[in-house]
Amino acid sequence: MIRVLVAEDQSAVRAGLVLILRSAPDIEVVGEAADGERAVALARELRPDLVLIDVQMPRLDGVSATRQVVAEGLADVLVLTTFDLDAYVFGALRAGASGFLLKNTEAKDLLEAVRAVGRGEGLIAPAVTRRLIAEFAAKPVRGPAADPSVLDTLTPREREVLSCLGEGLSNAETAVRLGMAEATVKTHVSRLLGKLNLRSRVQAAVLAQELGV
Repeated sequence: MIRVLVAEDQSAVRAGLVLILRSAPDIEVVGEAADGERAVALARELRPDLVLIDVQMPRLDGVSATRQVVAEGLADVLVLTTFDLDAYVFGALRAGASGFLLKNTEAKDLLEAVRAVGRGEGLIAPAVTRRLIAEFAAKPVRGPAADPSVLDTLTPREREVLSCLGEGLSNAETAVRLGMAEATVKTHVSRLLGKLNLRSRVQAAVLAQELGV
């Protein structure tokens, strides 16, 4: 069972999301929030597996809320946005979101997205991931640049997997590229995330782009 907290300020949109999520037998909506501050408070109280949050929220924006939820290790975050390359999305991913979804996403795709993040697979569509990462990499980095020495803990194979993440490849595509089993790729991804102290493969992809891996 994947426990989800829905944070969306538009009541009609929130109700629609909750209705879709509750239609799935393996997903449980444990709470609802109409602003960012409430979303963080409920995440602390309820400890959901996933927070589904709109990037543009009152009181505390979705990016700031995402940063707090991720920093405290409260849950994975899936961001909702109106535009697939909204500037807010980049901030949310840098803050540690596991992925993003458009608000006009079909019901079945919303459910699969929640399940995908629940499995630790991050962004859902590899093609969208590649576009997003390329756009992200083209933007100037705000704040301190990533330190290349963080890669010193990785094995050569883990570096290869990280490079594939940086290209936006899925686990299956990485397996084909590197000639290994998909289960082995998942193991390498988990290990390199742990070594780099990252929460999602999206963060790893961004780091790979920033460091030119």
